[in-house]
Amino acid sequence: MAYYFPEPSRTFSEFLLIPGYSSAACSPDNVSLVTPLVRFKKGEEPELTLNIPLTSAVMQAVSDDKMAVELAKEGGISFIYGSQSIESEAAMVARAKSYKSGFVVSDSNLTPENTLADVLALKEKTDHSTVAVTHDGTASGKLLGLVTSRDYRVSRMAVDEKVSAFMTPIEKLITAPYTTTLSEANDIIWEHKLNALPILSPTGELINMVFRKDYDFHKKNPLELLDSEKKYIVGAGINTRDYKERVPALIAAGADALVIDSSEGFTEWQKLVLDWIRAEYGDTVKVGAGNVVDGEGFRFLADSGADFVKVGIGGGSICITREQKGIGRGQASAVIDVAKEREKYFRETGVYVPICSDGGVVHDYHFTLALAMGADFLMLGRYFARFDESPANRVAVNGRYMKEYWGEGSARARNWQRYDLGGSAKLSFEEGVDSYVPYAGPMKDNLALTLGKMKSTMCNCGALTIAELQQKAKMTLVSATSIVEGGAHDVVLKGDNN
Repeated sequence: MAYYFPEPSRTFSEFLLIPGYSSAACSPDNVSLVTPLVRFKKGEEPELTLNIPLTSAVMQAVSDDKMAVELAKEGGISFIYGSQSIESEAAMVARAKSYKSGFVVSDSNLTPENTLADVLALKEKTDHSTVAVTHDGTASGKLLGLVTSRDYRVSRMAVDEKVSAFMTPIEKLITAPYTTTLSEANDIIWEHKLNALPILSPTGELINMVFRKDYDFHKKNPLELLDSEKKYIVGAGINTRDYKERVPALIAAGADALVIDSSEGFTEWQKLVLDWIRAEYGDTVKVGAGNVVDGEGFRFLADSGADFVKVGIGGGSICITREQKGIGRGQASAVIDVAKEREKYFRETGVYVPICSDGGVVHDYHFTLALAMGADFLMLGRYFARFDESPANRVAVNGRYMKEYWGEGSARARNWQRYDLGGSAKLSFEEGVDSYVPYAGPMKDNLALTLGKMKSTMCNCGALTIAELQQKAKMTLVSATSIVEGGAHDVVLKGDNN
């Protein structure tokens, strides 16, 4: 007969951390969130580590080259979505790897034939007030001028007026050649009181923009995740179908780590991918696998050579796998079970395989709970989709700004490869929804608040590192009434008319 797990399937919200002894050294400023990204042997250091235990999900609505750069600046890693052509994904990886800190590829570009209405629409989409005007409307076209908020007044101009009529033409702009260093660019910006400096090729094509607001960037971002060449660490998603073509293209583009993007990882198909990568590249290519929800699934992928294992099925905010198929497990139960097997595997083999908690996060304190339960880092979709840096559109819904957010198992993503079992037929149902999430502004400010909460909670537990948190953490299950007690209760809140 079927096997029945003795414990119910539990979520993060069913647990609380119990405070531990905090020494005088337990200050958030002293907490380190450095954590391993890939497997390593006992007594050795992992080849790749994260400076914060957060990664962005392999999703169209979350992780493109822009998010990859911005999250690496903060110390994490993005896994650029694989539900696109090989050429497109490789190009995103290449753009992220070629990014020079302080030199920005323009994401607001129009032609002289566009109109003021197009400028306003682009500003609404990107939230950037500087628009590059190029001959073909691309970020690498011949620069013809710039449009800033000082070049137009909506109340005094017709929205169909062409950009060519009010842009600042190239003849009146101060530009710099492609050989200009960041230090030199900043000197030009300050000397001429500029907000933006275009960097041009010898034939006048736009290469980069340098903005006044990015001055002295490195001092503000001490946790940047960089490789040996001072380029940002970038991840990418692969599937179990075209991996023989996709993996070489992504590696050639500079990807530092790959992950097999699948809703269920305890399959022969993932083993075949791992076997092929090890046969072709040995241990030089770092690749994670998943997702699994129990120790048996973890052991299978660890034995197959996965550099890290993703944990979680059906717990994502837009995932309906459990509802559609009855497959999955509460995220807390899954992480606890897999972490136990990971420790057992480490004792037996001397090899530590990091685990990534993927899904099930609703509140910021869930991050710390996941780490305390044994996760080395988390993968997040909804959390990052809310920010300016995600590729999804910002839209107004009922007078409130929202960001579009859709699952990789939705019809919109059309990523059926993620959910099949290797056969030729497409599945006829969805495992993800198309939705909105509340717009939250720039990632940096929000992330600082989240990390601050994590560090403070770790100090409450007497831990200054993630490894120490996992050793010292004490947890308790909560009852329905204790959940009520944990919120505001028995008071009349200001502004409450009831």
